[in-house]
Amino acid sequence: MNIYDLGLVYTIDITPENAVGITMTLTAPGCPVAYEMPGWVASAVELLPGVKDVDVQMTFDPPWGMDMMSDEARLELGFM
Repeated sequence: MNIYDLGLVYTIDITPENAVGITMTLTAPGCPVAYEMPGWVASAVELLPGVKDVDVQMTFDPPWGMDMMSDEARLELGFM
């Protein structure tokens, strides 16, 4: 399951100069990958053709909830 379908990505903004800004969250502030996740996301997006810069910001407002998951994610994970 990817982080987008899990509802962890709140916004993706792309400027005309191809700078990408991502605001995302985790399922809980104490998530063991809290410090690594922004770097992993930035590294993956930087590989996309044309991307000039990536800024990943973490937020816990609003807090993540299962209702943020896509229907496909809920179905695949057995919540539907």
